[in-house]
Amino acid sequence: MKRLLVVYHSHGWRTEALAQAAAEGARQAGAELEVRCERALSLGLEDFLAADAYLFATPETFGSLSGALKDFFERVFYPAQGKVSGRPYAIIVCAGEDGQGAIQSIQRIARGFPLREVQAPLRVHRDAVADSLPLAAELGGTLGAGLLIGIY
Repeated sequence: MKRLLVVYHSHGWRTEALAQAAAEGARQAGAELEVRCERALSLGLEDFLAADAYLFATPETFGSLSGALKDFFERVFYPAQGKVSGRPYAIIVCAGEDGQGAIQSIQRIARGFPLREVQAPLRVHRDAVADSLPLAAELGGTLGAGLLIGIY
């Protein structure tokens, strides 16, 4: 059994909807994949270490990632460093502007573990979330399928 952990924070419904769509897309990859989709503040080190791959979803907050997702990274970073090397990850950012600050912040943190980014980040403008749910599901499905067949 492979495990995908979707870690997200949402100020409202938008980022949560994208994370849930990605998780549902990943579940379609096969019954051999366990998908957990949880708020960042409810997760800890054990959850992080137990996963084989990650999808991080955040709203763009003050040009960066959300404080709750940053808090998650701060709690797991040093204890997990070197224990998750090379594990695949992907990013979803719900942006009011260009989302680049959030993407770059997550990528910088991920390099420190080090994790391996396996898909281009999905950047969705906050006004286009409903129309972008299929893209989030596709990203999750691709990440899940790649994990199951061993290309990640």
